[in-house]
Amino acid sequence: MSVRFTGKTRRALVVLTAVVGLGLGATACGGGGGGDDKKPESSSSASRTSGSQPGPQEGTSEEPLAEMKGPNGLLLQITSAQRDSGGFVTVNGVLKNDSGQVAVIPLELSGNETEIMNNGRSLGGATLVDSQSKKRYYVLRDTEGRPLTTTGFSTLKAGESIDVFLQFPSPPTTSADVTFQLPLFPSAVIKISG
Repeated sequence: MSVRFTGKTRRALVVLTAVVGLGLGATACGGGGGGDDKKPESSSSASRTSGSQPGPQEGTSEEPLAEMKGPNGLLLQITSAQRDSGGFVTVNGVLKNDSGQVAVIPLELSGNETEIMNNGRSLGGATLVDSQSKKRYYVLRDTEGRPLTTTGFSTLKAGESIDVFLQFPSPPTTSADVTFQLPLFPSAVIKISG
């Protein structure tokens, strides 16, 4: 056997391997029409919120913890305030446009901190006040300064609502009742569970 014959054999094996690989790839990606494609039987519509959002809380009551009316026909319903073992409190709710026209989300809801305002409209101006410990808790931020709250919304159509969330440092476990504050909205006392 010569070196020439061995070289041809190697090239042939490389070509054969490439052809088989491409054939298998085409078969796997082709869809084949064999009816094996399983499609979900139901689809869910995406919400208008952006960023990472916690899922619905199990055991959330139908009755909101608090309901606050703000400017431009905006209505904020707090549906849950859940303490977790990581030292955070996640407040969930629904922001709704109760007016008959498009509502522009006021910039004041983002608060007045430049770093939060640079990340677009949000609920970053919210605070929790623990009157028992005499402390105020601000919305948490990630390492890049973005608030850990619903962001990226500027208007709501008439009757439209979006699910919202806010994360705060957790007050001591001895403090169950705290005051939720959001600029341009009245304050409301909410109960933290967990």
